Amino acid sequence: MKAKKTTDRFVYSTDQGRICPDCGKPASGCVCSQKGVMSESDGIVRVSRETKGRAGKIVTVIKGVALEKSSLAQLGKKLKRGCGSGGTVKNGVIEIQGDHVERVMDALKKEGWTVKRAGG
Repeated sequence: MKAKKTTDRFVYSTDQGRICPDCGKPASGCVCSQKGVMSESDGIVRVSRETKGRAGKIVTVIKGVALEKSSLAQLGKKLKRGCGSGGTVKNGVIEIQGDHVERVMDALKKEGWTVKRAGG
């Protein structure tokens, strides 16, 4: 029988506040979030429309943008502002509420990205 793997990391300390579970340092001094992880990409940005798992609501999804977290968030903010709607950036994917595929594709092409429409 194998022994269970345990982690002895704190996630909160009354002295320091929230602690990063990855590096074990206080969240204010965490080095993990500063690494600027780039999302994976093959050089082509794919824009699609999805409704699955969203109670029938349409969301424009942008995948494959090879930028660091902060730059990706800025691009997401710019695209959301251009579409006049809300959205989010998570796990290297930009989601914009509503059907804005053509508008997003035009905006990304003007910025110099290679863009393809994905899905139907």
